Amino acid sequence: MTLTVGRTPATLPGLPDRRGRAVEPRRSWASTEPFVVRDTIFNSTNARRVLWQHMGVRYALLAIASDLVAAALVGAAVAVMVEPTSRSVVLAALGAPLFVAAVGAYRGYLRNVLGDGPTEFQAIGRAALTLGVVLMAVAYFTRVDVPREVVLVGVPGVVVLAGLQRYVMRLRLHRQRSSGEAMMGTIVVGDQKSAGRVVRDLSDAVYHGYRVDGVCLPSVDDADLVEGVPVVGAIADVVQVVADRAAEVVVVTGASVHGEALRRLSWALGRAGAHLVVAPDLVEVAGPRLSVRPTAGLSLLQVQVDQPRRRLVGKSLLDLVVSLVASVVALPVVLVSAVAIRLDSRGPAFYKQTRVGIDGQPFTIYKLRTMYVDADQRRAELEALSEGNDVLFKMRQDPRVTRVGRVLRRFSIDELPQLWNVVRGDMSIVGPRPPLESEVADYHDSAHRRLHVKPGLTGLWQVSGRSDLDWEESVRLDLRYVDNWSVAMDLMILWKTGRAVLAGTGAY
Repeated sequence: MTLTVGRTPATLPGLPDRRGRAVEPRRSWASTEPFVVRDTIFNSTNARRVLWQHMGVRYALLAIASDLVAAALVGAAVAVMVEPTSRSVVLAALGAPLFVAAVGAYRGYLRNVLGDGPTEFQAIGRAALTLGVVLMAVAYFTRVDVPREVVLVGVPGVVVLAGLQRYVMRLRLHRQRSSGEAMMGTIVVGDQKSAGRVVRDLSDAVYHGYRVDGVCLPSVDDADLVEGVPVVGAIADVVQVVADRAAEVVVVTGASVHGEALRRLSWALGRAGAHLVVAPDLVEVAGPRLSVRPTAGLSLLQVQVDQPRRRLVGKSLLDLVVSLVASVVALPVVLVSAVAIRLDSRGPAFYKQTRVGIDGQPFTIYKLRTMYVDADQRRAELEALSEGNDVLFKMRQDPRVTRVGRVLRRFSIDELPQLWNVVRGDMSIVGPRPPLESEVADYHDSAHRRLHVKPGLTGLWQVSGRSDLDWEESVRLDLRYVDNWSVAMDLMILWKTGRAVLAGTGAY
């Protein structure tokens, strides 16, 4: 079906109008009146709806105040540490607005990043690092005495305190969104298949703040519901639907609206006070791999096919530092656990197994033994009782697991010897789960993409449900990581790993 929206072309004599049936009279999206202003139960003054565009302003102001307080407190503490005078405290407090200005310069207070994604935390880190570099430059070029504590203690301190405050704010926001508050009213536009995918994905991740109130299809005759969401009009009706429902976001997907029509739609939505978001058919690929290149009047979406060298170096440094520090901290825990394993059951304390690493290269993985020594021989008789997924064998009450093994598994202590694999370079701190050779033999075509990076001690699937996930979901999460990984994403996964381990989520 060829659909023309935003204008009313003449129909050739003897040929039917091929446009889908709409609810409203068709209005040009390029006109000065692309919709009719009218009171509805959604946009009237009595509707009592709290829009994110209003709530987001308050959230941004709270974030600014939070960063001011964090910078002032850390600055005052460092000043007292270096030179406990009222003058130094005042000077430190004056540095707080500079920190806030730097965060703003790195786009840390935009409503579309607040409470959603790592961008706001990156802005805090970059702002603090920038101020630290500026202070060192000032000290070098002007001979002004800048105490080392200001850089070595103040910069990390403000990052930690401001980051923790933002994290608490985010937790509160996510709780609100889980109960249906602080959401952005959203209309999804597209064909039934592509719109259904977007509706399903947004509904599964409410913490992003998109509440899908309706769907606009090419024709109102196409369907009444899409993934349980009502069809509220045709594509030609979308601007009027936005005005009537006080929607804040329109998500366009599929090929039903493109080119000049999409441009005109952006004009009309600007008059209606809504944001336009285009969901490309390129699934599971996100920033930092995507960038827009304006070329010859076109907006070209460029996809980065190879990771830049600086990012690879950053990941290697993260692996080296974290694995060495964690190995020192974990050594007493591993030794005590090894003794407990030997006292609890017959057999060695450590377990070795061949796994498949980057580009299909096999390597030996090390773990603390959590099962009886005959576990591999007994697996065949338990295969029918598996509670894992299509490829991974898992049982919540696996009789092969020892008493000590259950404790070790619950808190992932059995995985700690894999830090040695990270030090050796076989594995990374964060990455896809290291598969068995038998599992790789059963991989379908796209699953082999998991082997494009080093396997990880933890990863997206571990912080998203661990053994509770089915095979397709596990592969989808691993492929998402392989396509989009960054050092910032690794740090986020490490943070979430700590929470998942302490809660014992999905571990058995």
